[in-house]
Amino acid sequence: MLEIDDGNLADRLHAATAAIDNRVHELQMDHGGTLEEGQAISDALAGLNVLRRELEQRSARRGPSEI
Repeated sequence: MLEIDDGNLADRLHAATAAIDNRVHELQMDHGGTLEEGQAISDALAGLNVLRRELEQRSARRGPSEI
């Protein structure tokens, strides 16, 4: 994901996490999905966490008023 606006990035991270959470909920209500989908979800969440930490670090360096 390439987003240069930190505000947009935060919104996109939230939307992506919400979509994954919805899918996980669907899987819990159904059959649980495949191992491959479970691994893809895990990988996606790990990637989103990396982006979230980077956003937090940039925000800390700039200060909250510059986001």
